[in-house]
Amino acid sequence: MDKTMTYEEALAWWFGRINYEVRAATPRDLKLERMRAVLRRLGNPQDRLRLVHVTGTKGKGSTCAMLAAVAQAAGYRVGLFTSPHLEHVSERVQVNGIPISAPELTARLNEIRPAVEAVERQGPPVTFFEISTAVGFLHFLYRRCDLAIIEVGLGGRYDSTNVCWPLVAVITNIGYDHMNQLGSTLEAIAYQKAGIVKRGVPVVSGEQQAGPRAVIRRVAEEQNAPLFEVGPIERQAAQRYRLGLCGEHQRDNAAVALVTLERLRQAGLYLPESAVRQGLAQVAWPARIECLRRHPTVILDTAHNVPSIQALLDTLRRQFPTPGRRHVIFAVSADKQYPQMLQLLSGYFDEFYLTRYGNNPRCVSPEHLAELLAAQNPRPNFRLFSSAQAAWEAAWAAVTPEDLLCITGSVFLAGELQKTARSSANILLNPSPPTPLPPLGTPISTTQKSG
Repeated sequence: MDKTMTYEEALAWWFGRINYEVRAATPRDLKLERMRAVLRRLGNPQDRLRLVHVTGTKGKGSTCAMLAAVAQAAGYRVGLFTSPHLEHVSERVQVNGIPISAPELTARLNEIRPAVEAVERQGPPVTFFEISTAVGFLHFLYRRCDLAIIEVGLGGRYDSTNVCWPLVAVITNIGYDHMNQLGSTLEAIAYQKAGIVKRGVPVVSGEQQAGPRAVIRRVAEEQNAPLFEVGPIERQAAQRYRLGLCGEHQRDNAAVALVTLERLRQAGLYLPESAVRQGLAQVAWPARIECLRRHPTVILDTAHNVPSIQALLDTLRRQFPTPGRRHVIFAVSADKQYPQMLQLLSGYFDEFYLTRYGNNPRCVSPEHLAELLAAQNPRPNFRLFSSAQAAWEAAWAAVTPEDLLCITGSVFLAGELQKTARSSANILLNPSPPTPLPPLGTPISTTQKSG
């Protein structure tokens, strides 16, 4: 490399890499050799960090956010690595809720580039996500994080993050997603996600289904890893806490977080009950059934698989009763179970605004989504839009104060529309924490604001 890259040059170099968030990966694309080789040249920063490693089909991001919020409330400096981002790539790498700055990101990419180019001289190109992972590990080391919460990008066994040796490995749940890469059965998917289990390292599992649960148990036994399964007792314990995230499914995530926090206590971290209550109540995780406005009710969401769509609908029915019509702006990636997602959504929403996000080739065309909706009985009303912005403008013009408008189907769609939606809903770009969800059984007013 002849010269130091500027911020713009560094981003261009990074975004010029192979990106499996844009182009779907095949199973043979997912390997760990490149990641390990790059990190070796960087001094293996992941080996000098205390980590929690989290995977799962649904809820892993929310669980990561809860763990980070509690640890931060306890006074620790906490790194949080998640993907994808909503608006800017810096969101993926945060310390105490603050994304990596432009100067820091520039410095990290300049440091990583020689290692990447050296590895590439001996093998295949290093990917966008592998560089993201290296940025995260390095940033958390430079910022002297006491603890880093690392979310898996895809699967687990061959995910680029699976080069760390965590204090605790966490599997939130197993569902159908990324089947081209992970397998067509829940058991096959569970095996890939259980690949984050390390020899002798405690593993927390929130999985309830018999088949995948048996797979996780077998892998944990093979690795001599103590297994802590979240059951009815643990879920009941989660009912005692107020949650800053919206939806009853978040109580399952909170139960997983609580069991994980206990493992961290046993590893020597000081996590008092006051920090647990404060962290769970104040945690914010944008675009996860996030209520931007009431009258009309505007929901920004990132549900992109069948379990997440079901959780969204359950939450809308319980916490956002709507006397008017229900509108949804929808776009989705081609590797998702979008026929099943549409079938669920068509049982709740009255008006569909079918669109696409950006120029991402993974996005299903609105025309194809329309064909699927046209075959539904009864057939819902739908309109097609060539851009997400056009879909928003049409939907926003159509809603009345008694209606509900929801954006869902993809993180990419939510990211593209979040600024417009927040502005239209008269919400600041950095809203205050949402109104916590009261304990189960507490009556919820139809006019109560919720996050």
